[in-house]
Amino acid sequence: MSSVTVLGLFGTALELGLISSLTVLALFLSYSMLNVCDLSTDGCFTLGAAVGAVVVLSGHPLLSIPAAMAAGMLSGFITAFLQTKMGIDSLLAGIIVNTGLYSVNIAVMGKSSLLNMNKAETVFTKVQAALSDTVLKGQHKLTVALVAVTLVIIFLSVFLRTRLGLALRATGNNVDMVRSSSINPAFTTIVGLCISNAFTALSGCLLAQSQKSVNIDIGSGMVTIALASLLIGGAFLGRGGVAKRAVGAVIGAVIFRIVYTIALRFNMPAFMLKFVSSVIVIIAIAGPYLKEQFPTFIRRLNSGKEKGAV
Repeated sequence: MSSVTVLGLFGTALELGLISSLTVLALFLSYSMLNVCDLSTDGCFTLGAAVGAVVVLSGHPLLSIPAAMAAGMLSGFITAFLQTKMGIDSLLAGIIVNTGLYSVNIAVMGKSSLLNMNKAETVFTKVQAALSDTVLKGQHKLTVALVAVTLVIIFLSVFLRTRLGLALRATGNNVDMVRSSSINPAFTTIVGLCISNAFTALSGCLLAQSQKSVNIDIGSGMVTIALASLLIGGAFLGRGGVAKRAVGAVIGAVIFRIVYTIALRFNMPAFMLKFVSSVIVIIAIAGPYLKEQFPTFIRRLNSGKEKGAV
């Protein structure tokens, strides 16, 4: 494999990692800060991609981003409403919304399971034209992804230091304490899920425009990938302030994509890619636990050897 090929693969993995890291940052807010495991992520990701594609095909590429994020916020609101106002468990609420979004996404896509944007102007083609005479020529995808990720990290760093952001974090730590402090945990939950789902939809919107197509299964497995990336990032930069942890989440997403790309280079059949994702998730989740248990295992092994020698 030539160095040019390696650099090309790394560049593609970096672009996809940055775009998918927006979903990881969404789960960083909902899962790490709010302590809610939102299983509507897959459907919300597809919703953002579908809404963004429809707006792009109507001739308004720049409006596709706020439109997708607004759709994601609506999805997050419904998920949070089911949890906080209808007494449905958070996991079950996410599953219900994710299931319902399948039909919604088909409807948004005009009763089709595939939309093609090959001939449409997208956010990426606009940026490509703007960068055509600069040193960043040809790096339009990386530029868009990097700007989006940077803005989201800055937003999270500022927002989670505000009074509302601190209340949201407190809700994730101790709901009873928040309620006794005259803060409405239902409101903070709704706000948190609306924001996190907006980021998820943004991620789907950018990925669809990057690939110039969207299909109904584009978001399949995103919640698994995002959680694995979040845990991988936590192993690198899991301690510190919000900004540091958010950067760690982005690094985790990039690492996941690089590993995924390496697996593809081994000519692995398509049906095995989900298995690869599962193995990466297992390693990411079990890794820290096995690392803690390793010294105990070594002591037991040495103890067994000493008894055998006696």
